[in-house]
Amino acid sequence: MPKNVLSEIRKDVNSFVGEEVMVKANRGRRKVMKKEGVLEKTHPNVFVVKIDDHNQIRRLSYSYADLLTDSVELKLKEDHSKKIGIVS
Repeated sequence: MPKNVLSEIRKDVNSFVGEEVMVKANRGRRKVMKKEGVLEKTHPNVFVVKIDDHNQIRRLSYSYADLLTDSVELKLKEDHSKKIGIVS
C-alpha cells in the first residue's frame, strides 16, 4: 500500500461529487445502515452524503479512514459493483 493512501481515497471520492451513491455503514453490534443519496461535497478530512429520507433532508458525514477500514462502503447507485474509495 502506498504511504498516502488517504489522499488517494480522497481524490477518488472527490471525482464522484454530485453522483448518486449507496452508503452502507456498519453501526456496531450487527447494525448496518443502508441509504441512497448524493455525494454532496468533500472536505480535507470528511465527505458528506445528502440523503432524502421521506421528504426529510439529512446529511451524513464520514471520514476517509472509514472507507479505508471498511466501516463504510460507498458505491455508485447505477453500478453496484463499482466501489468508491478503494485503492489498489
